[in-house]
Amino acid sequence: MSGTTIGLIMGVVMMSMLALRVQIGIAMFLTGAIGYIWVSGLDPLLAYLKNAPYGRFSLYDLSVVPLFLLMGQFATHGGLSRALFKAGNAFIGHWKGGMAMAGVASCAGFGAICGSSLATAATMSHVVLPELKRHQYKPSLATGSLAAGGTLGILIPPSVPLVIYAILAEQNIAKLFLAAFVPGILAAVGYMLVIAIVCRVDAAAGGPGSPKHSWAERLRTVIDTWPVLLIFLVVIGGIYGGLFTPTEAAAVGALATGIAAWRSGGLKGRGFMECIYGTATGTGMMFLILLGADTLNSFMALSQLPAEAAAWVQEMGFGPFTVLFAIILIYLVLGCVMDSLSMILLTVPIFLPIILGLDYWGLGMEEKAIWFGMVALVVMEVGLITPPVGMNVYIINGVAKDVPMATIFRGVLPFLASDIIRIFLLVFFPSISLVALWAVS
Repeated sequence: MSGTTIGLIMGVVMMSMLALRVQIGIAMFLTGAIGYIWVSGLDPLLAYLKNAPYGRFSLYDLSVVPLFLLMGQFATHGGLSRALFKAGNAFIGHWKGGMAMAGVASCAGFGAICGSSLATAATMSHVVLPELKRHQYKPSLATGSLAAGGTLGILIPPSVPLVIYAILAEQNIAKLFLAAFVPGILAAVGYMLVIAIVCRVDAAAGGPGSPKHSWAERLRTVIDTWPVLLIFLVVIGGIYGGLFTPTEAAAVGALATGIAAWRSGGLKGRGFMECIYGTATGTGMMFLILLGADTLNSFMALSQLPAEAAAWVQEMGFGPFTVLFAIILIYLVLGCVMDSLSMILLTVPIFLPIILGLDYWGLGMEEKAIWFGMVALVVMEVGLITPPVGMNVYIINGVAKDVPMATIFRGVLPFLASDIIRIFLLVFFPSISLVALWAVS
């Protein structure tokens, strides 16, 4: 039996394990280990496991992951989310649907110091949902806007999935952060436009709105957000000002966010230990997935399946965009059963070489890798709010227990339309994700 056939069989085995709800890291590790033994034997697998995990986990760039996770934990416990929402609401809360727009804007702001979509959705839903309910927003719009807004956590830098993609694609983390700014802002603006349209189509969806604030009140709310603004400027400004590497910036950001959380009282009692435990749990989960993905990818390399797939695509003569949209469709399907990090680790070693071997708009290798990363990340965002999994939807439902899951999924449909439009824009106008790079080069 050829290695390619074995690779296909083990791919089916892994998808079957995922359908049986086996944890993604364990499923990838078992699939890779069994396939490795099938192709090369037990001794080569043991030799691989003796060195490869240490080589992966001792990688300096990966130290940024627990630091950004700790930064997100401090931000969650520090009450910074409430100040962001108050500032957004002070400026646009009196608009039709303005309070929901302020919720999206605060998700974007919180994502800038958190880096996790699930944490952004969970934190902001506790702050924003009670206010939307009090102002008589329809449950579908209230929950749908926050489920969609939470996805900004993985696109607005700093972003943990972007770090992992940069490591796998052997790209500069700072450049990927820079490339994500315009798509992230475009996503936030698109979601706000969706809210405006929904509120005009259904006048009762947006509630009566909040009273208009004076400029003095608005200024006070902006001043209250100074920890968030300062942390963002220190982290991002330090990276692009040449003061810090991304890892050093993450350490400084975690320290600054910890101080802000301590000042607000968020670390009292068990608060600090909960932050440490949450960081340790998240890091352990990610590193388990990394180990599983490395083992699986090593087996796949032995089976020659990725190389055969790339050669098959070239021999079939498919157009570059036919290939790209087929990959996008695969991501949409995988998003129904996987989280974004798992999709990155599982697919990038297979899909990226295919993309790099095709011509897109005359882009260079580095530009193609960064552009594809932005497209893939936006498509993975969609998976966070699509059935049957829709991780963000489950997070929101856990907070709004009185709102049926079907109502939340119905509420995210208009936001999915915005995501689809954004995917097409990123595909056909790569300058959206590359303009910031070109501007500083």
